[in-house]
Amino acid sequence: MPVRVMLVSPYSLSYVGGVQGQVLGMARALRELGVDARVVAPCDGPPPEPGVTVVGGSTRFSSNGSIAPIASGKAVAAHTLEALRVFGPDVVHLHEPLVPGPTQAALLGFDGPIIGTFHAAAAEGSAWYRAFGPPLRRWLTHLTVRTAVSVEARRLAEEAFGGSYEIVPNGVDVPFFAKAVPWPSPRPAILFVGRHEPRKGLSVLLDAFDGLERDAALWVAGDGPETEALRARGIRDVEWLGRISDAEKARRLRGATIYCAPSLRGESFGMVLLEAMAAAVPAIASDIPGYCSVARPDREAVIVPPGDATAWRTALRRLLDDSSQRARLIAAGEQRAHELSMTRLAERFVPIYDTALAASPTR
Repeated sequence: MPVRVMLVSPYSLSYVGGVQGQVLGMARALRELGVDARVVAPCDGPPPEPGVTVVGGSTRFSSNGSIAPIASGKAVAAHTLEALRVFGPDVVHLHEPLVPGPTQAALLGFDGPIIGTFHAAAAEGSAWYRAFGPPLRRWLTHLTVRTAVSVEARRLAEEAFGGSYEIVPNGVDVPFFAKAVPWPSPRPAILFVGRHEPRKGLSVLLDAFDGLERDAALWVAGDGPETEALRARGIRDVEWLGRISDAEKARRLRGATIYCAPSLRGESFGMVLLEAMAAAVPAIASDIPGYCSVARPDREAVIVPPGDATAWRTALRRLLDDSSQRARLIAAGEQRAHELSMTRLAERFVPIYDTALAASPTR
């Protein structure tokens, strides 16, 4: 009989997000390995795919400059506990186990082995962890195994909660990005995907692009509190795409000449860099821990000081002008994407689940 694993996301699957993508991708990859994997999460509409149990709609909360679509309350907790009863999992895998909503409910309501994966970086979780970490620390004794997606995420969790955390990097669905049909562009295209908020560094990229002096377009996907002001600058050759679907993101990555990740801080893991590698597009990224845990400098990406528009402009010019460097980055990036594929991630977690089952905690 296959192992039954319930993966729980605190964030609504109706919104594109790193945690949501990992939960859904992991469930698919685990099923391919013969694991009976189900997902429990909030949704604001129909579930995005089979195998998802919806526990309620979400409310969007502002946290450290970002927006988190979470669902909490007695009804959400009751639906989560009912999902546990009906499915009867052998192991529960909580992503961000202390976020209010279904992950907290499962953390306190499941009597078997529980895996907790911590995703947050300093800018995303430090204030919340400082405020609520001490009283919630005792809840984490319910976890059988703790994992973190990066050194940065582990550092934050250790400082807030203590304990030990195994680093298990996020995974990417390589075929989804590698097989996407490239978005057509009559000239070289530079792509940015992300929320338009100060820490994402879009204003720095726009400064760099404004004086680029190359025949290129800048595709800007996403939106946020800075969108209106940044658009009002009226920089030529910038195409403002708004929010795009995962399918369009894959096509834009495949059609881009360069992907840019100019964040200033607060990235626990460079997921979109990994997606760019899977899509065979060379990348430029800020020199911050979350990105450097994925892309090694001048191997899988060009690494640039964060916030330095002049350095970004120089890197863009060099990479646009040097097709051989782009080819080297693409080759190394594709190899890195396979190393960190969603299939490899599922293969790493299967023995972790076995270890947790062998421990068989009871409360």
